[in-house]
Amino acid sequence: GRYPAWQQVEFHKRPVIIHPLTGEHTDLAPLTNVEPAQAEALSVDHFRKLIHGQDLRKTALAFWRFGPEIDAPEIKSLWGLLPADTRVPDHSIWDHLDLTAAFAGAFALDETDGPALLAVSLGPVQDFIAASRSTSDLWAGSHLLSRMAWEAMKVICEELGPEAILFPRLRGIPQVDVWLRDDCKLVHKLFDNCEWTKSGTDANPLFAAALPNRFTALVPANRAKALGEKITTQVRGWVLNQGEAAYRLLLKEAGIDDNPALPGYAQLKNQFAGFPEVHWAAVPWSLIGTKDGRVDASDERLTNAMQSFFIETPPGFLGTDAWKVLSQDIKLEEGWFWQPNPGALYPALHELLERLLAATKAVRPFEQTKQEGWRCALTGETEWLTTDREQLKKSYRNQTDTLWAKVAEKRPAWAKKGEHLGALSALKRQWPTLFVQEMKAVLDQSVQRFVVSTHTMALATSLAAWLRLNEQLTPELSKELQATNIERVALPRKLALELRKHEQADLLLRLPGWLEAARESEDASASGKADRLITKMLGTKPEAYYALILMDGDHMGAWLSADRKFTLQHKDCFHPQIRQSLDNRFASDPLFTKYAESLRAANPARHMAISDALNNFALILAPAVVENRYHGRILYAGGDDLMAMLPVSELLPVMAALRAAYSGVDATRVGALEDDLSFKKQGNGFVLHRGRLLRLMGEKATASIGAVIAHHQAPLGAVMRKLRDAEKTAKRGPYARDKDTDPTRDAFNVTVIKRSGGALSLSCPWTHGDLAPMTCLRELSSALKDDDASRRAAYHVQAWSTDLPEPSRTDHPQPGQLGIDDYRVMLEQLLAYQFKRQKITDAEIHAKRLVKLAPLTSRKDAMGFINNFLSVAEFLARTTRA
Repeated sequence: GRYPAWQQVEFHKRPVIIHPLTGEHTDLAPLTNVEPAQAEALSVDHFRKLIHGQDLRKTALAFWRFGPEIDAPEIKSLWGLLPADTRVPDHSIWDHLDLTAAFAGAFALDETDGPALLAVSLGPVQDFIAASRSTSDLWAGSHLLSRMAWEAMKVICEELGPEAILFPRLRGIPQVDVWLRDDCKLVHKLFDNCEWTKSGTDANPLFAAALPNRFTALVPANRAKALGEKITTQVRGWVLNQGEAAYRLLLKEAGIDDNPALPGYAQLKNQFAGFPEVHWAAVPWSLIGTKDGRVDASDERLTNAMQSFFIETPPGFLGTDAWKVLSQDIKLEEGWFWQPNPGALYPALHELLERLLAATKAVRPFEQTKQEGWRCALTGETEWLTTDREQLKKSYRNQTDTLWAKVAEKRPAWAKKGEHLGALSALKRQWPTLFVQEMKAVLDQSVQRFVVSTHTMALATSLAAWLRLNEQLTPELSKELQATNIERVALPRKLALELRKHEQADLLLRLPGWLEAARESEDASASGKADRLITKMLGTKPEAYYALILMDGDHMGAWLSADRKFTLQHKDCFHPQIRQSLDNRFASDPLFTKYAESLRAANPARHMAISDALNNFALILAPAVVENRYHGRILYAGGDDLMAMLPVSELLPVMAALRAAYSGVDATRVGALEDDLSFKKQGNGFVLHRGRLLRLMGEKATASIGAVIAHHQAPLGAVMRKLRDAEKTAKRGPYARDKDTDPTRDAFNVTVIKRSGGALSLSCPWTHGDLAPMTCLRELSSALKDDDASRRAAYHVQAWSTDLPEPSRTDHPQPGQLGIDDYRVMLEQLLAYQFKRQKITDAEIHAKRLVKLAPLTSRKDAMGFINNFLSVAEFLARTTRA
């Protein structure tokens, strides 16, 4: 009776879910297979299982964590997306409950000023991760940063509850689950179905760097300052404790007695002073004046606070058309339709918070530390950790009795010969070992923890192909492997599972480590023998190249701030039934029309939806593609950022599958095949995975991917620099062909670093007209693999391309010049002729696609693109790359 009949939606009769970021409607079949009483009984039974006796805190945490997850097959798929309001079904009841619980807690703890928005950022990020000499260093840097972020968030969770963190969403994050189970003492059996409780290898989700380096929380205003300071103290104290634990591991391995007076402990305190950088800012809701629970337009405190950070007046959101509409009462018929309350000004508070945090970062307090001796071999910034300060006065290259020299002799994985590290580099190097020790206690089992090396990843292609032929090890190689005592190295998850099914599994699992040790040996004959034996086994030389990809969601700042290009009109979020009723009744009402057509501003539900979508991608779909469907390994996946290592042969399908998974778009549109995916596309930004409907970013969201193919012996630091360049190149875009093309986003770049010298670089948009360039590249590469085809087509085209004339840039070509259309025809014919000569199937199709993709602005632009496209396709078409 609260609403008139035309405002009511019976969801079970016409269930519609609206994607909050795209406005796309997903019409579901009428929910007639479950009676209301049955649904109620299933729900009640579900929540009863989560009650922890009389302990309200544990029960609240269990409701928060497992309320949205239900096992009942009748309602499981839709349960996590049930709408909070059937009239505006673009946010779930769980979003609504999270937010109201957060507000309730903040108001209960500060009845005077109420809640405040708190933003916290940790750094530095890129420099910290980039200082790496191995894939283990690379993983450790990103995982350690993610763990520091959790230590910061844990302060909020312990005092206010996990629902107080608005962004990112913490529900389902493995590290948060460990805290709930072990620190908060929730019943262990609740976590039995969680993936992180099942695996004792580094395929365990706990080894994924799943949390970003910044977060936003809703806190009591009177505690904001104390919380910011406590976060700073706790995170820095945790880092120092871990650094000291790493130092103790080094001392033990070197056979040196631990002593608090050792200079290394003083070095640790000195070098970790002020690390990590913790920036925080808070904005209280009390800046918004209210009268009778509604916004008081005459109160200018918020306006004055914002004006310091904005040029325009009124500042920011307060000057937008959206607020001009939302600041008014809107009445329909006899009742109200909209009344502005302080929650409507969340966009303004969020804007102010972002500007304030940026200003905080700009003011960088710097305490100079004294570094006197020889510096860290990895960063060159701080002294290396020592047990005797006299050793710092001369080059460590001339010393054999240092801590690091002794460690290198006994444990080469911790320090290579001549490598001496400072506090931060030492912590990164020891973090895998420290984390494994922690995980042994968490999982109550031994944990095999090693990062897949570049050597092993390169070999994965050859081993996977060999396994498909169901071959056997040669007797000579079997004998060699039986005699070796080399420890097994980490393998890509899918490859390890495949090897274990082979009847010679025990020997095959030793093979990658044996080959890697032989190649790194100073004995050239051992290396040569190993290469000869593996080549004889495979029937060809083993693959020597691997691939790295770096993926980043486009325009994430604009998505979070609800930039006009990435937001919706209010009417887009109404249930179709409500929208039709409103159009029929109030289309002529100018105030309502203005409201309906105004743009939705940023709000907590939007931020929750974005975080939820990014979590679904990073924690569920990305591992399902990279590690379950293919032989890759994720190094980190924190929301819209992802880095993974792959076999070269699987690079293109994985890139396409990740791009499709990020947005939830039709796979073929971005060059992916249905076989590339580990999930079913449901449509409109949703996918079905293991019986659950998952919401993703939607088709308006795009992502760019940079990829580098490199030899497994290439220095990782140089490869990483090329990888970041590749990602930036993808972000810039390859070209702009028409007004609908965004030349700065939604593209991919593949860079090939040849061991013989030189590099190839190809950039393409994910979509170009009716073409998917990734499909073009995959199919051309496949055609070049045919037994009858010659890959020399790429080199022949390069040879004659310099003799081509320039295309005319006008509608009236000069004598001897070709117009664009004639130039296109000429290129198509020349390419098709060359492809046919080299017996490439579908020669005309490949020729037309290449010319359509190429920018015909000049001969250099056109043939530069075509030659790069052909060269990359030819490189990928090779059976193996030695």
